[in-house]
Amino acid sequence: MKEILSPEVYQAYVKILQEELVPAMGCTEPIALAYAAALARRELGCLPQMVTASVSANIIKNVKSVVVPNTGGLRGIQAAVAAGAVAGDADRELEVLAGVSAEDQAAISAWRDRTPITVTQSDSGFILDIDITMAGDGHTARVRLVGGHTNVVRIERDGEIKLDRPCTEEHSVKTTDRSLLSVEGIIAFADQLNPEDVREVLQRQIDYNTAIAEEGLRGNYGANIGRILLQAYGNGVHNRAKAMAAAGSDARMNGCELPVVINSGSGNQGLTASLPVIVYAKQMEADQAQLYRALAVSNLVTIHIKTGIGKLSAFCGAVAAGVGAGAGVCYLHGGRYNEISHTIVNAIAMDSGIICDGAKASCAAKIASAVEAGLLGMQMQAHGTQFYSGDGIVTKGVENNIRNIGALAREGMRETDKTIIRMMTEGCC
Repeated sequence: MKEILSPEVYQAYVKILQEELVPAMGCTEPIALAYAAALARRELGCLPQMVTASVSANIIKNVKSVVVPNTGGLRGIQAAVAAGAVAGDADRELEVLAGVSAEDQAAISAWRDRTPITVTQSDSGFILDIDITMAGDGHTARVRLVGGHTNVVRIERDGEIKLDRPCTEEHSVKTTDRSLLSVEGIIAFADQLNPEDVREVLQRQIDYNTAIAEEGLRGNYGANIGRILLQAYGNGVHNRAKAMAAAGSDARMNGCELPVVINSGSGNQGLTASLPVIVYAKQMEADQAQLYRALAVSNLVTIHIKTGIGKLSAFCGAVAAGVGAGAGVCYLHGGRYNEISHTIVNAIAMDSGIICDGAKASCAAKIASAVEAGLLGMQMQAHGTQFYSGDGIVTKGVENNIRNIGALAREGMRETDKTIIRMMTEGCC
């Protein structure tokens, strides 16, 4: 019998989409730094004369090589802090740098060059930890984010505590219970979905992510993976799905000033989970309701997998989103629990070894690989073949495989993450 979600669980699924699919301009780790700096500058009340940034190793990893948008091509932690401090609008959160002007860009670069910005690696143990302290005109201000890109846990001015919230990796401003998610529940939600309940959030994802992907194909961004895929392998729907997702990342990782709708705290995951489904829906002439249902499947499967993995890890988040994309495209083709479960398990078996070595141009190539795994996983089940329990890390049951991937990322790859970070940061910060 087909599962029917209760009204309470249905609304929780809608809320999860609303919480996770939010706009961001630029890679979310440097943007989180800019957001914290903008908050601290606002609390200080003047342009700071010195800054100290204590950040977790994974923040260093994900900010080191990526271009900060609206800075004229600047990269790294100091650039992100400078952009937020000089010209950031804290009220816009992950779009904190969206309103930066050409004049602001010159001011950002000049202020960064003359102002001491000390960066240290935090020993707090939190995976996502940003702690900014500023001083200027005889005053000090401090802002700290932990566990989420906009999850402010502490604000101080001149030693007076203005905000003090529990500081744990689990604590988040996102309050809807993610443990309600299951593959069976996600499919039931999509089948029951009233498109009007998600129109605003999913149409924004379609519009924003399509626009930056098209810009990525037009412009000269990074290694131009999206354009190369089309030139080398043609314009078929399978290749175009990979190329569009890669092109969005090409642009986003290399300074494009267009926003992206993120998934699970990551723009690359938002692009990967959405664009292949959008491309296939257009090819199949699916109507808007069908597209929204398939996007709901893709996004929620991605969130479900990423909940176990965590926001940042040594496990490439695009892999989870590629699995989600395969599930969404499978749904478009009429697949339901059995077919989508096999798609998810097949895709997990293929690409789970891809590491995250920070945000940079090669993310686009990893995205193409992740989408390929998701689509191949779908084709395997369509042709009557699959990976079975005992094939490597594959085990019986889709939920067990999702749990195992979470454990692999959080526990098994902990030392891998430390090694990656050491390789990336030796002799620099």
